[in-house]
Amino acid sequence: MTTTAPEAGRTAKPGRVRRGGVIGSTGLLLATGVAAVLFLIPFYLIVRNAFMTDPEITGEEWKWFPATVQWGNLTEPFDDVTVDFARSLWNSVVVAVLHTAGILLICSLAGYGLARIPYRHANKVFYAVLATLMVPTAVTFVPSFVLVSSLGWVDSYRGLIIPGLFSGFTCFLFRQYFLGFPKELEEAARVDGLGYWGAYWRVVVPNSLNFFAAIATITFINGWNAFLWPLVIGQDPSAWTVQVALSSYMTNQTVNYHLIFMATAISILPLVFVFLFLQRWLVQGIAQTGIKG
Repeated sequence: MTTTAPEAGRTAKPGRVRRGGVIGSTGLLLATGVAAVLFLIPFYLIVRNAFMTDPEITGEEWKWFPATVQWGNLTEPFDDVTVDFARSLWNSVVVAVLHTAGILLICSLAGYGLARIPYRHANKVFYAVLATLMVPTAVTFVPSFVLVSSLGWVDSYRGLIIPGLFSGFTCFLFRQYFLGFPKELEEAARVDGLGYWGAYWRVVVPNSLNFFAAIATITFINGWNAFLWPLVIGQDPSAWTVQVALSSYMTNQTVNYHLIFMATAISILPLVFVFLFLQRWLVQGIAQTGIKG
């Protein structure tokens, strides 16, 4: 039996689709590899310079790896008597963790209330929260410092943490997410006698861990990398965070390159661990923000 022209055309298409699919997959894989290399270059430079000597870092001849790995650079940030690097690391841990916990609690409660609790001025409150996003940080910086100073919170954890415990954008994200949360689960909780708080704590939070983890990751990174506010509030070296401590290694007279890079490598380790541990929930949580609705 002979094959007709339409049949021949139909048998040729799958081959073209398969070739196109292979080419598309190869291109996607290549683009992903290039992006990964570009993303890892800064980390490579930090680690490379951290184990080099200053002449090797500033020399005219490029070296991919140190001629001799300077393992002694590992302890140099902690041996520096001018900066208590260990104390600054601890301060950053405390500030970032408490800042993240406070943001999650306060903003999630605010977002849940705006999304689920019916009251007369809910929309007005929501619009007021959105209006805070239009106010530049520079406008509120000086009044915030005057308030914190008048309360005696300079050089304290309270001054570093409390002023940043609310974020209008995070509250907006929580509201959008809770608007898309299945109401049937909350209605079942109310049948069992739970109020709004009980439904939030026992039903909504356990079923929203992906989204909470995503917000926690972003908030922790922002809290860890904060520089300007800790610089102003932490006037005493004992209240410095790690970002402020890193800036103290650069002066008008000297720049200790290998010390800066080693301290930087140590300071980013917590962020790397947090990101690697929570990356799965980070991607899933961002996909569930509910902004599309």
